[in-house]
Amino acid sequence: MNYPPPPPGGYGGPPGGPPPGGYGPPPGGYGAPPPGAYPGAPAPGMMPGMMPGGPMQAGAPFGVDPLTGLPFSDKSKMVAGLLQIFLGCFGIGRFYTGHTGIAVAQLLFGWVTCGIWPLVDGILMLMGKVTDAQGRPLRD
Repeated sequence: MNYPPPPPGGYGGPPGGPPPGGYGPPPGGYGAPPPGAYPGAPAPGMMPGMMPGGPMQAGAPFGVDPLTGLPFSDKSKMVAGLLQIFLGCFGIGRFYTGHTGIAVAQLLFGWVTCGIWPLVDGILMLMGKVTDAQGRPLRD
């Protein structure tokens, strides 16, 4: 069987030719955008909003909540919960977190609930279910 001779220069790549340097994985590897692909792109292995060395942001001195991505509050959930449990009839825990409306309601009507409302509210604060007045989760 007679086959035609090979093209001059051997078998090449697709029309247009390969990029300089030949074939291979793209810069940065497969699945990752090449460095500088778009402004603000996180470094490989980093989640958006994280900085090298940990989940810190310029406006988040206490770190960032890994579940929501929101910065932690400067208020402690331990302090807020204990204030609410022991002084909740006066709304002190809610004043501490910045919820003045709820604090005034507890001050005026806390005696009606016989201390159940402040106690449950304090437990919720200790569990981390309450945010500060800006909507940020309380820090540990």
